[in-house]
Amino acid sequence: MIANADALLKPLTIRGLTIRNRVMSTSHAPGYGKDGKPQERYQLYHEEKARGGIGLTMFGGSSSVAVDSPAAPWNQISVADDSVIPYFQQFADRVHRHGAKLMIQLTHMGRRTKWDTEHWLPTVSASPRREPASRTVPKELEQEDIDRIVAGFASAARRCREGGLDGCEISAAHGHLVDQFWSPSVNRRSDKYGGSLENRMRFGIEVLSAMREAAGDDFVIGIRMSGDEMIPDGLPAEDCLRIATEYARRGLVDFLNIVGGQARDHIAHAISLPNMSFPVAPFLYLPSAIKREVDVAVFHAQRVTDLATGARAVAEGHVDMIAMTRAHIADPHLVKKLSEGRADDIRQCVGAGYCIDRIYVGGDALCIQNAATGREATMPHVIAKAETARKIVVVGAGPAGLEAARVAAERGHKVVLFEKEKTVGGQVNVAAKATWREALSGIPRWLHGQVLKKGVDLRLGTAATPALVAAEAPDVVIIATGGTASKGHLAGTEHVATTHDVLTGAVEPTGTVLVYDEIGGHNASSTAEALAKRGCLVEVATHDRMVAEEVGTTNQPIHLRELYKLGVVMTPNMELMEVYPEGNRLIAVLRNTMTDAEEERVVDRVVIDAGTLPVDALFFELKAGAVNRGVTDFDAMIAGRPQPWPAGAGYQLYRIGDAVAGRNIHAAIFDALRLVKDM
Repeated sequence: MIANADALLKPLTIRGLTIRNRVMSTSHAPGYGKDGKPQERYQLYHEEKARGGIGLTMFGGSSSVAVDSPAAPWNQISVADDSVIPYFQQFADRVHRHGAKLMIQLTHMGRRTKWDTEHWLPTVSASPRREPASRTVPKELEQEDIDRIVAGFASAARRCREGGLDGCEISAAHGHLVDQFWSPSVNRRSDKYGGSLENRMRFGIEVLSAMREAAGDDFVIGIRMSGDEMIPDGLPAEDCLRIATEYARRGLVDFLNIVGGQARDHIAHAISLPNMSFPVAPFLYLPSAIKREVDVAVFHAQRVTDLATGARAVAEGHVDMIAMTRAHIADPHLVKKLSEGRADDIRQCVGAGYCIDRIYVGGDALCIQNAATGREATMPHVIAKAETARKIVVVGAGPAGLEAARVAAERGHKVVLFEKEKTVGGQVNVAAKATWREALSGIPRWLHGQVLKKGVDLRLGTAATPALVAAEAPDVVIIATGGTASKGHLAGTEHVATTHDVLTGAVEPTGTVLVYDEIGGHNASSTAEALAKRGCLVEVATHDRMVAEEVGTTNQPIHLRELYKLGVVMTPNMELMEVYPEGNRLIAVLRNTMTDAEEERVVDRVVIDAGTLPVDALFFELKAGAVNRGVTDFDAMIAGRPQPWPAGAGYQLYRIGDAVAGRNIHAAIFDALRLVKDM
């Protein structure tokens, strides 16, 4: 057991509602909504957390209460009419049967949304001030608009109660409408809703009062709000404290869910959703300060990635409940494992932000290391035993190979895992060497511990050969040998190094360095940061519209912030055409992708990120002897069915992860899980 675990496992009662422990998942938007409703996928995702022992799971981040706060962006939920009530009832039944409580977040997005979607209505706000993130200029709300939206909140609260939910919160964090009225960064009104802080609090008071009247005295209502907006013209901590204490004093809220930051632009958003570059629980001091002044329950969420941190926060009295939202995406059974004394089996969140980053490009939330999350209808979190035990050989102990070996061992198979290096992890070990991305090492560390616990025969420092594989007389061979860094196809590749070379120390550039970003991922930016910190003069060029174009909302701004701080020059819309030596230096020829004009750079080193190419020689050596000729039945894999077993003696052969084609950690782990889960 971890220290202070008992503090986490104690019940908490709020307005007559008893929650079985102090661990929760906050309202968020995983992109699983369908037609504005929380349908089966959404429900199964939260039911898994309930099955896993969570006390309170909250859903529907940014659930809309009015038609001019569209639910369409990011596949949100609409609570603007009664058609949602049956879905709430079904949802509540699913979660309650496992002993957990279920709440929703209600909001009006105000200016923090798009007008050119769903009903094509203008965005609205306290004042017509443009929001950088959504790039909309809202209509200033008139009194009739305010009255309509307040009534919308009240009706939504009634629907929550009739839907069997245990409570709701309104969002006044991250720049939604209620805190748009609060914040001087937005509210420039001169009427009773503007000017003094007391006036700016009025709209929220009206909203919560109407909700209480509609939902009744015995329904739990709370608010998620910032303890400090952390922007120059925003709400400082002392104003947030005044708001929290006033709303609590008036009896408007049963709990305060406190976060730090705001989300009006890219860097503010990244700070309010802290990634692995931040320490754990970086803003815990904010709810702690508010808890000292109020008599209602205080919740907190922001990068609480491990139970030890959460337990300490509760035990020391900083909060009443600790939210571990992304931690539950990584492992929805973490509370169950804690209560069973299996804390070392918890797959800990590393803070990669892959889940959130996908949402903001219109995708669905997926965990970088747990491929079952969000796929509960087809992918298991708990692996069932196979009817027939088999001998399975896995080659390569990167994330794909480790996951394949873990799942196969869970199935009850006898597993041999070959790895040519003396350590597991593959390319993750290289990525983790780059400045603030060290936490990625937690992914193979957990998988390594699991394969050892499950009895996998792990043979480190052993390069698999056809003879070694044949000696095991396997039923199945899975090639997970990963990829090797590519230098691309430019003229003069013999004169360039790869980001892999730099991060592993095979090449140690000095002087002036051109880093060419062909992929748009983390690697080029991470390597540029590392080089600049060593004292190199660095330019990053890319043929994309910006550096790290494929990196998401919680990570890209951090890369850009660090590159700017380090004086790195960033040059978009440039394709690296050729590199050739001239004296003891290199000439890099760049072509502007918009004008075709060419430029040259005189540098000491050129470093390129051009992705990876498969390490697949062993696969092709084994292919002819395999009964399935190395073919994966895609239809069966996509449908979640077992791979067919062709007639004849011999082994089946498959390859997964970057041994097929360069992708990412999630793809490698998903390949492994869906192939092996029914094997």
